[in-house]
Order: sequence, then structure tokens, then C-alpha cells
Amino acid sequence: MSKRTVDNAPPAGSGAAVKQPKKKKKGSGVVGRIIRRFFLLLFTLIVLILVAACLILNLIFNGPSPAARDVLTMSLLEPSGTKWIPGLFLDDATLDSIRTRVDTNLTEEFSNTSEIVINKDSAISAGTDEWANYPDGIRFESHAGDTYNAHIMIVRDPSKVYLATSTDKFSTSIPGTRINNQIETEGAIAAVNAGAFFDNGTSDPSVGSVPEGLVYSKGSCKWTTGSPPNGIKGFAGFNKDNILVVAQDNMTQAQAEELNIRDGCCFGPVLIMNGEINQEAYNSNSGWNPRTAIGQRKDGAVVFVCIDGRQAGSPGGTYKDVIDIMIEFGVVNACNMDGGSSSVMLYRDTYGQFGEAGTVQMINNYSLLQEQPRKMPTFWMVAP
Repeated sequence: MSKRTVDNAPPAGSGAAVKQPKKKKKGSGVVGRIIRRFFLLLFTLIVLILVAACLILNLIFNGPSPAARDVLTMSLLEPSGTKWIPGLFLDDATLDSIRTRVDTNLTEEFSNTSEIVINKDSAISAGTDEWANYPDGIRFESHAGDTYNAHIMIVRDPSKVYLATSTDKFSTSIPGTRINNQIETEGAIAAVNAGAFFDNGTSDPSVGSVPEGLVYSKGSCKWTTGSPPNGIKGFAGFNKDNILVVAQDNMTQAQAEELNIRDGCCFGPVLIMNGEINQEAYNSNSGWNPRTAIGQRKDGAVVFVCIDGRQAGSPGGTYKDVIDIMIEFGVVNACNMDGGSSSVMLYRDTYGQFGEAGTVQMINNYSLLQEQPRKMPTFWMVAP
């Protein structure tokens, strides 16, 4: 009787085990399908959101309301990171017409210093109603508009306000500093962001390293190169008599020396000069954005304004909004400073008005996409 052989059977005595085909785990295929479907759903959701956003933007840019179009256009043109968006929906001629502003009524090149009469008594008087509860000479107010929340800081003694710089020798290889760090370096009691600086809309480390335009700090000229972006012109600085000088154009070093400027920087536009409103700025198509401005009252007190923006409850303010606030607080000369994500107002809380006494408090609020102050080269500081 012949022996029957089994195909593929190992030789007898070889000790080799028969290899069994691997069984797939039942769960692995299910998990893989879930992951793939999740990412497909996520991708589809992102595409739908982008399509919806484009449709909404197109409706506003090319819809029936020119006013809404102009506000949205300027809100996107003013920041460095979003200025390319309106060009996707509007042609160059339309963009140029939106940027066009009415003629200015300001006839003077520089503000008249005789408009300011500073109280020569440098001591902070507790006998007046305004300063009775503010012995450190700094008080705060708030103002709510239709599209914004504003924070106003009034500094009694203008001799205490000066321009601090991130370094004594500006260079694109030396990064700027954050204002919350600079206030500690200076030992200042308050701080607000100041002038223009290099910003190409990227995350390059050179962004915020060097100023744009003339910079004076503590009586010395620190920088003369460049000019504010987007064709903005203007200068704000204190002379050696502690009077705020505002200029419609970007000031030169020769002009600053002639005017005895001790601390100042470039940005703009000038909002108020010698008590007259700049109609060009007031009637312009400025967008809803975070804003910072500096001004001075007739008695010499310095007024800083920071407007919250890019938030659900505060999209931002316009030049008109800032001017209205300055007029309300008796300002006779005022100039717009860098805004957007640069807008920051800090105060060393001497008496615990906003938190723990002695700690630095942020008075305004960041935009939704911001976690900390950005790096900058210049800052308005208030000495204690």
C-alpha cells in the first residue's frame, strides 16, 4: 500500500513549524477608516469655510453697500498681513478711489507751542478734583463706541513722558523688544507703543527691529532712515519745554534740532493741530482696527488712547473715533501712532486699582489671534 503524501508538508523530523497566514486585527481596519474619514471631514469643513468666507467677502466688496465695502477694504489694507486680500476682489482703480481722502484743512506744518501752558509746579496737587485720587499723576478713563472699546490714560506731568528704544544702536540683526519687558528695563510706571517700524508682514526676526523715520530719545537722535508704511506721514515728539509738537510730514533731523525735540518718532496722520481737526483724517475711509494715539491738553497733560480691535465685542475704531475721544478730553494737538497688533497700554499698578499693587497690568486687550505683545523698537514711557 503506497504512502499518501501531503503537499507542502515539512520533511519528517525537520522540526520546522508550519507557518500560518497572519490574521488582521479586526480593530485595525476600523480605526484606520475612522481616521481617514475624520481627516476627510476636516478637510471638507475647511474648504466649505473658505468658500463661505470668499462668498461673504465678495458680497461685501461687490455688493450694494459702498460704505461697508470701504470699511472692510481699509480694515484689511491697514494691517501689514492682510493688505493683499482686497486686491483679490477689487481692481486697482477701485482700490485707489477708496484710498482717496478729502483735502486737509490744516495749513501749518508744525503745531504752535504757544497753545500749551504747562503748570510750572511739578508737584502733583491733591487739591484739585481731577487728581485728588491719583497721587502718582496717572488716571484712566474708558469710552465705548458703536464698534469699539477705548482706554484713555492721562498723565499729569509731561516731563515724565519720554521715548524709550529697544537698543542704543538699531540694526536688523538686533531684534526689537516686547513692551512688557521694556517697561521693566526702564523701571517705568506706564508704557504705550510708539512709532513705525520695519514690518514686511512675515515672521522674519528682523520685523520690529528698526524704526521707520526719525527717532529722538532722551535728547539724542537715534535714527533717521525710512518712513512710515502705506504713505502715512506725521511726527509727534516733545520739545525740551515738555510741549508736544506734531508735524504733518515726516520730520527731518535738522527740523527736530531747530524745534529742540528731546523725544519723538514718526507715524501719522496728525489728528488735531492747534485745536483744529484734520478733516482729511476725520472723513477718510479708515477701517475698524486697534488704534493708538498721543495728544496733549492746553494745561500740558498728556493723553494716550488705545482702542481695542479684532475682537467679537470690539472690531475696532477709525481715525474719526480717535479724534472724537481726543476732543472730548480737551486735546489741542494729537497724532496717530502705530496700531493694529502693536497697540498696547501698560501700567504699574501702584495702588492696586486693577490687580495686585505693584504689578504691571495690561489696560487694553489684545486681538483674538494675539497672545503677547509683538517686538518693537520704540515705546512711550512714563517715568515714576
